[in-house]
Amino acid sequence: MSALFSIDQQAVRVIRADSKAQILSALAANFAAAYALDADVVLERILEREALGSTGFGRGVAIPHARIAGLARPVAVFLRLEKPVEFESADAMPVDCVFGLLSPDQAGAVHLQALAAISRLMRDDRMHARLSAAPDADALYALLVNVIDRDAA
Repeated sequence: MSALFSIDQQAVRVIRADSKAQILSALAANFAAAYALDADVVLERILEREALGSTGFGRGVAIPHARIAGLARPVAVFLRLEKPVEFESADAMPVDCVFGLLSPDQAGAVHLQALAAISRLMRDDRMHARLSAAPDADALYALLVNVIDRDAA
């Protein structure tokens, strides 16, 4: 796949969370499980980035991201929340979709290109509606992989 980032099936989940902190912890745990990373290191890097300003993108979406040593290419985790959660978003709206991105430490331009691709994907109202309506994590994964592969072609 020549996409800007990859997403593993086990990195797509529907979760229950009651706070931004719970969301970010779940995100780090999912990155660790799906890509054999250290959850504590992932959480630390994501929190460092979040301290610069919320990654709450607006329109119900957050895109927490960071760079981390030891990765060969950008990888993603997608979490759909069972109910929207306050995330200090730019538009003050709670989020229900969280698209996490980790890139290699030295991946400057690639990281920004992957972020831009995720941003475009999540700005698409039809895609957001499909993600919100998907019945489970398998359906979410199928939707995401279909779009990622199509955009890479």
